[in-house]
Amino acid sequence: MVRSNTREEILAAAARLFATIGYKGTSLQVIAAAVGCSKATLLYHFATKDDILATLVAPPARDLAALAEKLDRLDAAAARELAIEGFVDLVLIYRQEISLIFHDMTYLFHAPSFAELKVLSERLAIVLAGGSTDAQALLGVNVMMAGIAAVALDRPEHGDVDLRGALIGVARRALVTNA
Repeated sequence: MVRSNTREEILAAAARLFATIGYKGTSLQVIAAAVGCSKATLLYHFATKDDILATLVAPPARDLAALAEKLDRLDAAAARELAIEGFVDLVLIYRQEISLIFHDMTYLFHAPSFAELKVLSERLAIVLAGGSTDAQALLGVNVMMAGIAAVALDRPEHGDVDLRGALIGVARRALVTNA
């Protein structure tokens, strides 16, 4: 029997495994076994584990880049408001991708496939900090961003519309002290 969606099965299995046992703890052999294919078949589709990760984070990176481009055309106040809403929307859309990042966040932000995502996240944090590059302001923003992501991951039972509104409200209140 020929499998036509092996690539998608590999990506789905890898995302699940990265989220549960971590990127570092997941080998290509473990991913292949989860899919029910050989490691050689997996390597036909992806040369390395980093290639799998890069494919998984490409959509959120693309959407974060599009948000950053929009933010660049706005004044600071309008950019901050759009950044809040845009960040919350991205977190809700890409819950699975964020969950796979959380397990090995410190390690992954140094992986080659995360270079662009890291730069874009830092740009977003500066906008959320009202344009400030002050270390304390950015620390507060990063805590807020991590908290929003953690809550969104922990509350899948809430409707996205209600959760979106609540998370935007929390972000606005948290960022008032960073203005």
